Amino acid sequence: MTVPGLGLRREFVFLALAVLLGLGAAAAYWVSRATVLTIAVAPSDGTEPAVIQAYADALAKRHKEIRLKILPFDDVRDSAAALQDGRADLAVVRPDVDLPDNGLTLAILRDQAMIIASPEASGLTSFPDLDRKRLAILAHRDADQELIKAMVEHYGLTLLDKDPEGPLPPRHVALVEMPEADLAAAFAKKRVDAVISVISPTAQAAQRIIGIVQGASKNRGVAFVTVANADAIVARLPRLQAVSMPAETFGGSPKVPAEDVATVGASYRLMARANLSRPVAADVTQHLFDAAATSARLPIHPGAVDYFEREQQGFVERYETWIYLVAFLGGGIGSAVAWVGQRLSRIRRERIEEATDRLLDIRREAQDGADAERLEALAREIDDLAGDIAKHALERPTEARTMSAAAIAIDAARSTVKRTIVAGQPSGEEPDLAERMTSTGAATSDAAG
Repeated sequence: MTVPGLGLRREFVFLALAVLLGLGAAAAYWVSRATVLTIAVAPSDGTEPAVIQAYADALAKRHKEIRLKILPFDDVRDSAAALQDGRADLAVVRPDVDLPDNGLTLAILRDQAMIIASPEASGLTSFPDLDRKRLAILAHRDADQELIKAMVEHYGLTLLDKDPEGPLPPRHVALVEMPEADLAAAFAKKRVDAVISVISPTAQAAQRIIGIVQGASKNRGVAFVTVANADAIVARLPRLQAVSMPAETFGGSPKVPAEDVATVGASYRLMARANLSRPVAADVTQHLFDAAATSARLPIHPGAVDYFEREQQGFVERYETWIYLVAFLGGGIGSAVAWVGQRLSRIRRERIEEATDRLLDIRREAQDGADAERLEALAREIDDLAGDIAKHALERPTEARTMSAAAIAIDAARSTVKRTIVAGQPSGEEPDLAERMTSTGAATSDAAG
């Protein structure tokens, strides 16, 4: 009888190795793949869309680990809402307009100051001086008006967004919207008393506006409205920020302004959802900004803090949990593979032992005196068992003790069957079966040994 499955194929080992290599390749791909983040960008007429688009293009061109999918909006309220409701991972936000509950600051994209300027002879240097005055506003945005309204009301004044006919009532301030090209004529005709803008002091538009005000002044002097106790106002209105315009921001001859001007302002910020991972937030910030953006009063994402303070997590720190998990699983997989190997080895040994037991049974059956036909069948079974054992000995390592026992059993079974065959034949004759067993027995015994 031939023991089925005695020779286990190498395919199992190859399959196991292929599975492990596939898992390793999948893990390597997962770790190295780029993270795609959706970013909501606004306002459409600001500088932010161009900046973010250039940033996204640079990330893709340099094959960085971060990719940006841009979601454009016309107004910063819409971009803030996209972050709030989960449509975006990042967003350009103006906190004084709308601050998402789940948003944390990565960096400041643009600082803006509220600038109120007039010809020096006007004497407008503080907010109470604006009572019953008309202020020209050029690039009108609802967001800017909200800031202006908050400041005017802080000083007990009422803001009118339309210019009424005739003198203004007491404790009222009117906004007069006009294009930049009409500003000089408006000053000349006394249609406006000052110009107000929420803008970066270093922007080219700010430089042009102050230049127009200088042109309307006889001595080219400019009066700026100063916000007294700006820090106290920011404490009351925390979505604003205190801003100081240094002397000579707009020129040095004459000095404009002559001394530092304290005011308030707003900022366009790149914010991330609070649950964005720290490593990803640090990567986003690292590729875009330097540490100059840490002046923010609003909550800053921990990942951005890591970059600003130069405490980015290294590869081991960043993937520490995964490394430990892989090491743990790797140890478990290794133990499992070792157990499977031991189990297969035991199965092979058990099957050889079964073959050996069968050979010993054949020897006993031959000793009990079987007929010639049965002896022929036993001889063929011995050949099959010997062939299987020899094949196994060539293909797979097995304990020497087990193989030695099998070889002895083969020799013993062959010898017994041969003697029984010889004993049953007339004296002086040796049948063909006995001769065949004599020749094949030596070969198979050598292979098994």
